[in-house]
Amino acid sequence: MTDASSARAHAREHGHDNDRGHEHRHDHVHDDHVHHDHPGGIRGFLRELFVPHTHDAADSVDDALEASTAGIRALKVSLFVLLATTLLQLAVVFVSSSVALLADTVHNFSDALTAVPLWVAFVFGRRAASRGYPYGYGRAEDLAGLFIVGVVAASAIVAAWQSIDRLLNPQPIEHLGWLIAAGFIGFVGNEAVAIYRIRVGRRIGSAALVADGVHARTDGFTSLAVVVGAIGVALGFPLADPIVGLVIAAAILMLLWGTVRSVGRRLMDGIEPELIERAEHALGHTPGLAGVGHVRLRWSGHRLTGDAVVVIDGEPSFREAEAISADAEARVRQALPKVDAFAVRASSSP
Repeated sequence: MTDASSARAHAREHGHDNDRGHEHRHDHVHDDHVHHDHPGGIRGFLRELFVPHTHDAADSVDDALEASTAGIRALKVSLFVLLATTLLQLAVVFVSSSVALLADTVHNFSDALTAVPLWVAFVFGRRAASRGYPYGYGRAEDLAGLFIVGVVAASAIVAAWQSIDRLLNPQPIEHLGWLIAAGFIGFVGNEAVAIYRIRVGRRIGSAALVADGVHARTDGFTSLAVVVGAIGVALGFPLADPIVGLVIAAAILMLLWGTVRSVGRRLMDGIEPELIERAEHALGHTPGLAGVGHVRLRWSGHRLTGDAVVVIDGEPSFREAEAISADAEARVRQALPKVDAFAVRASSSP
């Protein structure tokens, strides 16, 4: 099947053929973007809390260099905040002998260290494309995301091991007031970092940076779990501390799945369906097009590349076809500002 016939078949299936396409454009001419409803209530709140989107921020940063600079700045700030939080908690660990707080402190430290490879990846991703790497080096960011997954999984294993050891060899917990204070310090520090990382990650379209922010948010809630363990010890249940440590480890591993799925999708050239729909919507509103064939997009770090096959009305001249294709490309770039390259292949309708 030729590009033209394939595109026309796709157009008929999706309502973009010449007769229905004009009606479709008339009915939706007031829409600038494709809108999607997200679940509300508690489910929607939890989804936004732990699985936030990475591409729909209202204050999106669209310039590639500016986006990398913003990402590096976010990593610098969050690294120092988390290191300060870790040091404060570590001091309380030596005083209180709390294994739950030790588990939380270890994880906070590992979360701080995940900023380093991601920082390197942002710098590396600025390098210009070469003959050997014609798509550039943006995938270094996604590889850093895999490293983040490994470090967080390792920290969960360490937390579980320490908790099991303390269950088998109980030790008294002291200075519960300091322990509770340290738990709140961990929550405040991690939540501040989480808000900052997720906000910047959404602005620049970085799944790895958003994932790093979600990890910080998870750490914040596990710090609150430390407070629960301390309260349990104060009420006469000394095993509450190592049990909470095990709960922390299990929670880390469970929430890690969302990060694995997000980073893995990008490494497999997966794309959010709403981005494809937004590109199709922009192409469908291009004057002179009889139909839209396949549309492809892929992430490379926090930038997009893609292509599409379209069918042009009638038998335009080469210059007219080139102008229509350029207009179609410009409309896609306007609808998806994070696109670095988008090629439009045009065929004329019979």
